[in-house]
Amino acid sequence: MTPRTKKLTQAEMPDADYAFYGLVWAGTTLTERVDRALTKAHDLPVSWFEVMLWLAASPEPVPASVLGNSTMLSRSQVSRVVDALQGRGLVTRTPSPRDARSVEVSLTPEGHRLFAEADATRREVLGPVFTDLLEPQDIAALAAVWRKLKAAKGAHPAP
Repeated sequence: MTPRTKKLTQAEMPDADYAFYGLVWAGTTLTERVDRALTKAHDLPVSWFEVMLWLAASPEPVPASVLGNSTMLSRSQVSRVVDALQGRGLVTRTPSPRDARSVEVSLTPEGHRLFAEADATRREVLGPVFTDLLEPQDIAALAAVWRKLKAAKGAHPAP
């Protein structure tokens, strides 16, 4: 006789544990979905898109060190991504007018065009499994939670 399998429910887990599980599940599941769609449609891995997202949100060129501090990528990963994006003609690097040791990164016109297409793909993929399921106040609440967690990041270094 085969043992009957049971799936634990949220009700059996403390809220803090389920919140953590949900964060891990959502991050993994949604990132994989977006990565597959962006790679298939635009030959653009999600890590490249993340860098482009920050660049597109900035009206000015962004110092490379700021990209390293803003993204979830390490500084060396940011450098490799910027190299790859530059190789595809999607970003430019220019010497910083404020710091001779630093470079600033910005999207090229082609980078802006591809970002707009990729962002539409991302929104299309996330709609049915994320944004369309949530009310505007849910999205605002999640954004507030992420801001709080990110703001506290430096106060509690990793063990």
